[in-house]
Amino acid sequence: MSTTLPPDLPLATRFAALVLDWYGENARDLPWRTPDATPWDVLVSEIMLQQTPVSRVLPAYQEWMTRWPTPAALAADEPGEAVRAWGRLGYPRRALRLHECAVAITSRHGGELPTDLEALLALPGVGAYTARAVASFAYRQRHAVVDTNVRRVLSRVVTGVADAAPGSATRDLALAEPLVPTDAGVAARYAVAVMELGALVCTARAPRCADCPVVADCAWFRAGKPAYDGPVRRPQGYAGTDRQVRGRLLAVLRDADGPVPQAALDVVWHDPVQRGRALDGLVTDGLVDPLPDGRYALPGAR
Repeated sequence: MSTTLPPDLPLATRFAALVLDWYGENARDLPWRTPDATPWDVLVSEIMLQQTPVSRVLPAYQEWMTRWPTPAALAADEPGEAVRAWGRLGYPRRALRLHECAVAITSRHGGELPTDLEALLALPGVGAYTARAVASFAYRQRHAVVDTNVRRVLSRVVTGVADAAPGSATRDLALAEPLVPTDAGVAARYAVAVMELGALVCTARAPRCADCPVVADCAWFRAGKPAYDGPVRRPQGYAGTDRQVRGRLLAVLRDADGPVPQAALDVVWHDPVQRGRALDGLVTDGLVDPLPDGRYALPGAR
């Protein structure tokens, strides 16, 4: 590592300095991190990155921002167009929530994302993590920002556990807060730096401990990297599930120029009961509109 610090420095001071130094040399060049990135850029990226890797997000993000560079631009379009542009990113309700968020930003805040954490939390589809991320990354405020990557880094370094238990906002913030630098600008850069460390080095399956800037302070490494034996949230399957059927049904509607007949949806899945259940779910979630003539469309399309 390029930074050498006195061993008697408090963990918080040493940890932040080492992670920030590492980030300065290893940060990925991502469009939502550029100096001219707007709060809207940051919000869109954060919504897209939920449970979706950067490699899949980048092309969709770039197309989205070209088409809708501001909240007002998205708010002026139909919600179905947001669903169409979401493509195969997964969890398409995020597209609807982002459209609702754009409408709220435009109508309540004059088209500008609010700077206050509570006002951000009041926006549709914006939870505690996203609000803190936007306040930190876009407005350079001091907040503990904890995603899956940060949770794993702190679990290993501070508690000596290979992976964090399923997320708890109270527990996560209690662990993260003492390590956040006091200066707001430094804290904002630190927040993204720890996230990057978890994404690139302190990974879930193959951590590169030899490349880690804080390995000397890592309780998990010092203990011999014991295997995780706590509660586990099992990953959801996909093949054969209603999620897969929903994806196929939405793909038909995204690729169509307008409403489609029932027959166009019937051919995408062999089981009529499961297909009907998936379609009903899409309608309930607001992702598909059933029309009076028996056809189906993306929301707002006629």
